Amino acid sequence: QVQVVESGGGLVQPGGSLRLSCVASGDIRNINTMGWYRPGPGIQRELVAIIDKSGNTKYGDSVKGRFTISRDNAKNTVYLQMNSLKLEDTDIYYCSAKDHQLWYDYWGQGTQVTVSS
Repeated sequence: QVQVVESGGGLVQPGGSLRLSCVASGDIRNINTMGWYRPGPGIQRELVAIIDKSGNTKYGDSVKGRFTISRDNAKNTVYLQMNSLKLEDTDIYYCSAKDHQLWYDYWGQGTQVTVSS
């Protein structure tokens, strides 16, 4: 089993910054891609940013140029630096850790990000 725990959410004014953290623990031998999603306005969960062990990244269109994902493989932790936050970034941010052998995603409980003046 793999446990995923997020932290770092909170309340911030428009234009402000927040940094989210996510740590994976347990049987992480086959965990590779980790990243962040949010429910978003549509039916499907919206990609925010993901990163693999090699450092390859992918960002959702709505956050490109504002958010940066990074990773510390030794700590099994990924970070999401969120700058220039907008009202529409308000959401619950969920961290996922993908087992590349099982091709299965483990999810955290989510952390609330609220952008408000």
